[in-house]
Amino acid sequence: MTRATHRSAEEIGRTELGPRPLPPLGEPRPGRPSATVDTVLDNGLRVIAVRHGVVPMVELRLRIPFADEAPKHPARAELLAETLLTGTERRNRVQVDTDLAAVGGALNTIVDPERLSITGDALASGLDTLLDVLADALTGAVYRDEEVEGERARLVERITVARSQPRVIAREELQRHRYGDHPFVREVPQADDVASVTAEEVRILHREAVLPRGSVLVLVGDIDPDQAVAGVARILTDWHSEDSARELPSLPAVRGGDVRLVHRPGAVQSQLRFSAQALARTDPQYPALQIANLVFGGYFSSRLVENIREDKGYTYSAHSSFEFTRGNGTVLVDADTASEVTAAALLETRYELARLALVPPTESEVESARQYAIGSLLTSTASQSGMASTLMALAAAGLGHDWLFAHPERLRAITAEQVAEAARLFAPTAFTGVVVGDADKLADELLLLGGVVLS
Repeated sequence: MTRATHRSAEEIGRTELGPRPLPPLGEPRPGRPSATVDTVLDNGLRVIAVRHGVVPMVELRLRIPFADEAPKHPARAELLAETLLTGTERRNRVQVDTDLAAVGGALNTIVDPERLSITGDALASGLDTLLDVLADALTGAVYRDEEVEGERARLVERITVARSQPRVIAREELQRHRYGDHPFVREVPQADDVASVTAEEVRILHREAVLPRGSVLVLVGDIDPDQAVAGVARILTDWHSEDSARELPSLPAVRGGDVRLVHRPGAVQSQLRFSAQALARTDPQYPALQIANLVFGGYFSSRLVENIREDKGYTYSAHSSFEFTRGNGTVLVDADTASEVTAAALLETRYELARLALVPPTESEVESARQYAIGSLLTSTASQSGMASTLMALAAAGLGHDWLFAHPERLRAITAEQVAEAARLFAPTAFTGVVVGDADKLADELLLLGGVVLS
């Protein structure tokens, strides 16, 4: 009998001459342009329809600009989003759900200071039904008193809980620190405001703000784009208005300055949130800045993660990313740390920001970040859902499928010198932010670092 031999992974990975060399990375396969229709209907609705994938499904994304400077608007908007799909003149809540389920479909609604978003999916053969339910809600939602009252009570409970969460507190403090009383700051409504919203207020908001002109509808899936657009024009024909959906007012530029220490009594962890002005996606320098951000903190192999997570263990997760609004972009840096290492984590974060600006990324760092950026883009848009969400994000900036298809080539063309130039935007003096934690534990060390002020 011959006894089978087994080798460990380490044994397989080595030879008598040393470790086995890893094979070189293959060239990413270029994406193929999909059949696409991008047009604006007579009612002012922009429709982007893309044939993508062979799964017999269709993904739907609708973005309605939904800004308003009224203090109570976030509460009304949140309650509208929660009740938009609870019934129309033709369907009650059960009938909405039943009709969607019959085509393997679903619709969900979410709102923020910029937009009202409706996302959904269905079998491709059920696209007309999906659009019919959507059109019914857009033109005939009735917001029955009992539905609004029930959702209002549940929403008040959820908001009360959310406002006690450290990450929500940190985000709100950062927004206020960056933008003062701009409407973009009011992401989570006040529970008392929600409790006072009436069904009639929600109905009025729908009539005044749920408008097609300036909105964008994206359909991605196993569809014929021309037929899909024709179906949208036919089924949504009653959704019209001469008014335009309300865009968010332009944001002021984020200016570097002191970090504000926000006292959260008894906290055992601190939330570090920093921000600086960046570039819009439409800026020619954006691809270089995208690679610079990855080198700094945009993925696991970044300098910031290597420093404060892998080397020093100050945090489980450190990350930098972009936040885009219409015509604008900012960079966000975040990490959560134990109170005893908060000052040290702030020091090292500033060090890595300065190092990126003064010590340019190496060719190896640039190439690794480039491969990650191209690969993650291709991966994220391989699915119908990912493609639909990406196209919607681009549409908000006035971009479309052509920009997405060309972006990998833009990334491939970027040089290390261009990345070094873009990295100057990461100078520590360009950043401001907040640290949320127990000031009784943090203040002495943070004030020694300088550039930190107490709230």
